[in-house]
Amino acid sequence: MDERGKKYLIADDKEFHSDLGLIEKEKLENSAVGDILTTHLNKEFKVIKPNVNDFIDLMDRRCSILIQKDIGTVIAKTGLGSGFTVVDAGTGAGAIALNFGNIVGLAGHVYSYEIREDFAEVAKSNVEKFGLSNIIEVKNKDIKEGIEEVAIDLVFLDLTKPYEIFEDVFEKLKLGGHLVVYAPYIDQAETSYRVAKKIGFSNLAIVETLEREIEVRPQGTRPKTRMVGHSGYLFFARKL
Repeated sequence: MDERGKKYLIADDKEFHSDLGLIEKEKLENSAVGDILTTHLNKEFKVIKPNVNDFIDLMDRRCSILIQKDIGTVIAKTGLGSGFTVVDAGTGAGAIALNFGNIVGLAGHVYSYEIREDFAEVAKSNVEKFGLSNIIEVKNKDIKEGIEEVAIDLVFLDLTKPYEIFEDVFEKLKLGGHLVVYAPYIDQAETSYRVAKKIGFSNLAIVETLEREIEVRPQGTRPKTRMVGHSGYLFFARKL
């Protein structure tokens, strides 16, 4: 992180260049978290180990990704924990798969289906760079051809017509397992609700999460005038 608070993902096997100068490869190789490195222009950088949010902010992406408020709602409402088995589709750049993998840990596993080969390759690269290749498996497959896993704790779907595979999801979920759908449009969420109810899912709910920060200023404390409003609807259901 530079003096301005800007963050960079870097490797220690080559020189690092920015508008604030150059840091030699040897300095990077010998650095540790917390060290201050100085460029040839005498500008300071602090070495920080990235958490999953830092990494997602800076990773390669060729598509839009779920944002933190929606990911957090999914994790909180499903009770995702260590050792869980998770299936998600489509992967995109891998943002939510990385969050899932970061939580389930080595005792769990995440299987992520992505029909587009180019997206799958980007996601695989991101998973490898963050060090979760032993937890997250990215599959360049169409999940509509069948879910290969069984006894699943959570199925997360970011698809145009997710309800087309709800019967397969219901069969492959373990008792108590959750289905979650991300739907940009309300008609997708509404159809998901009706189909899931017909199949036999329980605890059906459609949620929209809004996020507004509070600013603290000398003049007083008040809500910020800008907020993170609608990004999508989340449909929740459970096999009980």
